[in-house]
Amino acid sequence: MAQYQTLLYYCYSPIENAEKFAEDHLEFCKSLGLLGRIIVADEGLNGTVSGTPESCAAYMEHIHSDPRFSKTEFKIDDVEEVSFIKMHCRYKEEIVHSGLRNPAEINPNKQTGIHLEPKDFLAMKDQEDVVVLDVRSNYEHNVGRFKNAITLDIENFREFPEKVKELEHLKGKKILTYCTGGIKCEKASALLLKEGFEDVYQLHGGIIKYGKEAGGEDFEGECYVFDNRVTVPVNSVNPSVVSTCKNCGKITSKMINCANPVCNEHFTQCDECGWELEGCCSSACQTHPRKREYDGTGYYVKVPQPVNEEKISKRKHKKLVKN
Repeated sequence: MAQYQTLLYYCYSPIENAEKFAEDHLEFCKSLGLLGRIIVADEGLNGTVSGTPESCAAYMEHIHSDPRFSKTEFKIDDVEEVSFIKMHCRYKEEIVHSGLRNPAEINPNKQTGIHLEPKDFLAMKDQEDVVVLDVRSNYEHNVGRFKNAITLDIENFREFPEKVKELEHLKGKKILTYCTGGIKCEKASALLLKEGFEDVYQLHGGIIKYGKEAGGEDFEGECYVFDNRVTVPVNSVNPSVVSTCKNCGKITSKMINCANPVCNEHFTQCDECGWELEGCCSSACQTHPRKREYDGTGYYVKVPQPVNEEKISKRKHKKLVKN
């Protein structure tokens, strides 16, 4: 048995008093010794947690025991060390920011694309009347994507609704959407249907499940994940590397954040350039007075910011008005 596990999951299911749920859920996770990042919203849960197999099993049992989340699917990875250094559980307006002025315009529980299991996605993706659409951000698909997939020039998923306009010419095709674990596709496919696309599908369980059940065939590069691992290999059939070092052009799948916190660009960089530039994207960032110490990983812990009383007051006022 692996020393640790990392769980990736989401569930669209209404939560009453979600802010209080987030507070209580954080304490529960801490009681199990879990580390990770969970987003709680009125519409459901979105999380990645890491810990011992025993604590992960206890967590999954707890989630499944709640009728609201009984159908939650967990993607389980065996890991050598925990994938986080802290435990966060935060309330937000959406578990995936849709970018819509009125997020209620789409509801994955009422309308979404047809879910394709990995084997069915594999069988359909190369057909003539099919278009494979990556709904992730630039930094994600730059390090790995499906062969011949259409990628969008977006920095964040909230930009997706605007990009749909660029896909109008594909309305006669079958659109197969995919993302890391499936959560973004729930909203992306729902939005495509709302905008008049008729044949819309989504990869059930995302790239991670596809790697486990279909060997990751034809997924080029590595899959970006939102934890300390940064990227993970998924293709055991015909693996390849498609990303290159921003500085020298050498093939590499290593992704880091610029050591200059003011820049903080997320980019791919080979080890040689990493050490030469001390984890910076450029010589200009390398000379910045606030440059962080580079340890070879390019992963940095956020420094707690001073309490902003004005911001807290505004948040409380907004909550009172809402209620």
